[in-house]
Amino acid sequence: MMSGCTARASPALSSRARVARRPRIATTKSRVVPSRRGDSTSSTRDPSGRVVVPAALFGKKESPPSTPKESAPDVTVPIDELTETCRRAIKTYGYDDDETRILLDVMLYAQLRGNNQGIIKVTTKGIARDPSATPATITHETKLSAAYDGGKNAGMVVLHRAMENAIDKAKAHGVGVCGTCNTFTSTGALGYYAEKVANEGLIALVLAVSPEFVAPAGAIEPIFGTNPIGVGIPTATGPVVLDMATSAYSFFGLLEARTAGKKIPLGVAIDGSGSLTEDPNAVIDGGAIKTFDGGYKSSNLALIVELLAGPLVGAAVTSKMSEKNWGNLVVAIDPALLGQDEFEKRAAIVTRRVKDAKKAPGTEEIFLPGER
Repeated sequence: MMSGCTARASPALSSRARVARRPRIATTKSRVVPSRRGDSTSSTRDPSGRVVVPAALFGKKESPPSTPKESAPDVTVPIDELTETCRRAIKTYGYDDDETRILLDVMLYAQLRGNNQGIIKVTTKGIARDPSATPATITHETKLSAAYDGGKNAGMVVLHRAMENAIDKAKAHGVGVCGTCNTFTSTGALGYYAEKVANEGLIALVLAVSPEFVAPAGAIEPIFGTNPIGVGIPTATGPVVLDMATSAYSFFGLLEARTAGKKIPLGVAIDGSGSLTEDPNAVIDGGAIKTFDGGYKSSNLALIVELLAGPLVGAAVTSKMSEKNWGNLVVAIDPALLGQDEFEKRAAIVTRRVKDAKKAPGTEEIFLPGER
């Protein structure tokens, strides 16, 4: 059994001491305005300051039925009420104020963009605190890189600190590469971190590995995590933020469907025998999620994420659930590193060309990643 990251150890210092910048937490109101969102549709936003969430996520859960229903009711709650309810719920896990702010910020980012990496994590114990957690430490560091042992702390909190360190290094030296291991709770929507980096004028690449939920192409056994990819690119008209899983469905989407008693789309997952299923219970109990196109292109992309956010950062490569040692990688790049002082202006020309391209019949608007 792995007790921590498999990396060369250098004098370890608390990550709190090594990363000076404290989290910048945006207000709830500012989260309502942007049109960007994640890659799923579990909640919607309203200009009135309210948010629509599945009833099962807001104090109205029922026992999961043996046969999923076609639909379940949603409820509309004020964003301020949702925020405060989630804040209190997070605190019950034993997190301090700084950790709570980070967890809340990451989850609301997802929830208010219709991404199922949101408050479902609160209601399904997806952010449960490990009582044996120890302070996150930096085990190896250069002027361009840092390796974090998360100490079994919350994945969102540890990746947030690694992200800030990567930003600092990229601003100072052109590139910042930070890896984390030894966490076993979700890092949430990777678009959150990618957007934070891009808002600093830097290019972001964020990768994450989770336990075995996804079967490679041609297999019925789960080997990969959902292995999401986050990319943030600053442009003169605002960052382009890509947040996508290499899987056809997210694990928390399965939990959300099971909790709400809903079916999942046919074709995104299989049961234990390899047959396609709409039942989230059959997937969770011995089945597997498919990669996003069900073929070798998406499977190979999932493999690349598995390699870069697994063995490269010292995370578990087998039995990831029992090892409780999941990995993340965040890379920040200053466009000036290649002498491109007008990168953002020129990048905006590319995105405008995409938006203004001649439209196919029936297409009203061409969307960039995260738009709707």
